[in-house]
Amino acid sequence: MSVSQLLNILVWFDIKSLLLFSCIFLIVFEYVRNIPPKNFPPGPPALPFIGNIHSLRPSKIHIQLGELAEKYGSVFSIQIFGPRMVVLNGYKLVKNVYVDHGDEYVDRPEMPILRDTVGGKGLIASNGPAWKQQRRFALSTLRNFGLGKKSLEPSIHLEARYLSEAISNEQGRPFNPQVLLNSAVSNVICFLVFGDRFEYSDNEFQILLKTINEVMLLEGGILGLIYNIIPWLMKRLPGPHQKIFYFWSRMVNFVCRKIEEHKADCDPSNPRDYIDCFLTEMEKWEDDEAAGFNMENLCFCTLDLLIAGTETTATSLNWALLYMIKYPEIQGKVQAEIDSVIGSSRQPSVMDRENLPYTNAVIHEIQRFGNIFPVNALRTANKDTQIEGYSIPKGTIVVGSLTSVLLDKTEWETPHSFNPGHFLDANGNFRKRDAFMPFSAGKRVCLGEQLARMELFVFFTSLLQRFTFKHIEGVEPSLEYIIGATLTPKPYQLCAVPR
Repeated sequence: MSVSQLLNILVWFDIKSLLLFSCIFLIVFEYVRNIPPKNFPPGPPALPFIGNIHSLRPSKIHIQLGELAEKYGSVFSIQIFGPRMVVLNGYKLVKNVYVDHGDEYVDRPEMPILRDTVGGKGLIASNGPAWKQQRRFALSTLRNFGLGKKSLEPSIHLEARYLSEAISNEQGRPFNPQVLLNSAVSNVICFLVFGDRFEYSDNEFQILLKTINEVMLLEGGILGLIYNIIPWLMKRLPGPHQKIFYFWSRMVNFVCRKIEEHKADCDPSNPRDYIDCFLTEMEKWEDDEAAGFNMENLCFCTLDLLIAGTETTATSLNWALLYMIKYPEIQGKVQAEIDSVIGSSRQPSVMDRENLPYTNAVIHEIQRFGNIFPVNALRTANKDTQIEGYSIPKGTIVVGSLTSVLLDKTEWETPHSFNPGHFLDANGNFRKRDAFMPFSAGKRVCLGEQLARMELFVFFTSLLQRFTFKHIEGVEPSLEYIIGATLTPKPYQLCAVPR
C-alpha cells in the first residue's frame, strides 16, 4: 500500500470520526438542552430534535392532546418544537390559568413563522407596551364606530340582504356557500377598517379572501409546524411553504394600497374608519416608538383585524349551514320560532335575541360543537410560576386546549353530540354556560367577540328566515373537517330553497 493510499484512508477515518462525534455531540446536546426542569409537568418521552412529532397526527392533534391528558393528567408537557410546552386541559384549569392568573400568561412566544412574516407586530403576535397600547386603541376606535353597539347593526343588516340576494340567485341549485359567507362576513370588518364594503364580484376582493384562507391552512398545518421546528432550513428550501411568504406579501400590498388611499384624503376632524384614526394617532405618538404607532404596524394591525374578523365568523357560519342540513329537525324548530316571533315581513334584529331562546341556543351549540379553535393560541409565562403544583419557569410556552373545555364531560351533559339543549333550562329559556369559551378567555380574549356574536345572530336568523337549506339528494352530509389555524368543514354543497 502506498503512502498516499494510507493517508487517504486515515483522512477518511478522520472524517467519519468527526461526523460520528458531531452527531453524538448534537444528540447529547439536544437531550441535555431539553431535560425538563425539576417538578415540571409530566409528559410522553421525546426524541432528539423532533420531540413528540413522530407520535402525533396534525389533523387529529386536538384529539390526541385529550388522550394524553387521560394518561398524564390535566396539565402535562409535550415537545413539538424547541423545548417542552405545557398543555392545559379542562374548563376549570384553563379558566384558572387564563383568567385568575392571566397577568402571568399574557405574552406570546416568538414563533419562527410569525417572526418571519409579521416580525412580532400587529395585535396578535405582539407583546409588552406596544400590544397593550394597540389593543386598547383598537377596542376604543372600533367601539366608536359601533363595535358591540346597535349603531353597527344597519351595516350587518345591509350585508345580510346582499348575502340573501346572492344565495337567492343560485335558484335552489347546489352550491358551496363558503365564498359567499366569507364575502359577507369580511365586508362587515372591511366597513370598520376601510370605511367601505366590496362587491362579491370584485376580483381583487375575492383574491384577498382566498389568500386569507390559504394562509390559515398553511400556517396552521404540517408545513407551518415543520417551519417552526427548523426555520433556518425551511426558509431556504423550495416547497409549498414558501407560498406563506408570497401570500403575506400579497395581503400586505393590498392593505398598503388602502392606507395610501386614506392618506390622500384623511380628515383628522372627521375620521371614517380605523385606518383614518390610526393615521391621526400617529402624529400624537411620533416621539414614542414603543407605542407602535407607525406605518408598518398600521399595516399589520389592520391585517390582524381583517383576518380575525373574517375567518372565525365565516367558518362558524359555514359550520352552521352544514349542521342545519345534517339536522333538518333542528332547522325546522329554529324556523318555527323565527316565524312565530319575527314573521317574514321584517329583518331579524339583535333585539330579537331574548325572544328567540331556541335559536340563540342553536347558535351557541354551533360554536361549541364546531370548535373552530381546537387548540388556543400559544402563550408564555412571563415569570417563574406554578400550575397545579408543578413548576413553570419563565419563558415556558403554555397552551390551553379549547377542545377540552368545549367537550368537557364534567361541564356538558352530552359533550360529543350536537345538542342545543346544552343552552336551555327546563322551561326552554336560554341559559348561559360558564364553560362556553369559543373566544378564549382572559386578557387575550378575542377582541372582536361582540362583533362576532352580532354577526352570527343576524346572519343566521336572516338566512333561516328566508331559506330552507337541504343537502343534495343522495349525498349524506359529512362532518369531516380540515384543520389549519382553524378547524373548518371540508368543502360541501347544499341547496337553498326559498321559503
